[in-house]
Amino acid sequence: MAVTITIPTALRQYADGNARVTLNADTVGSLLRGLVEQHPALGKQIFGDDGKLRSFVNVYVGDEDIRYLQGEETPLADGETVSIIPAIAGGSALPGRPPRYE
Repeated sequence: MAVTITIPTALRQYADGNARVTLNADTVGSLLRGLVEQHPALGKQIFGDDGKLRSFVNVYVGDEDIRYLQGEETPLADGETVSIIPAIAGGSALPGRPPRYE
């Protein structure tokens, strides 16, 4: 079954500039491994040395975070869209205002 995976701007340099890649896969894990097989430079960006998905890489099937589904074993349907969304951290106080702590 054909599944499309969207690649965020920050990772496109490791995927030959592709914003989307369509692969045949039946689970999120097989999709991600197929993506890395096609674009090996993505491997270290998506997976840690232990072979597990990096904690700061969020993967969504439609609008659902796979962490709340079946993780990498989450099944995929034909025509499904999967998104890689890197976690974003940081920020600062507004100019002229001290940081707010609650």
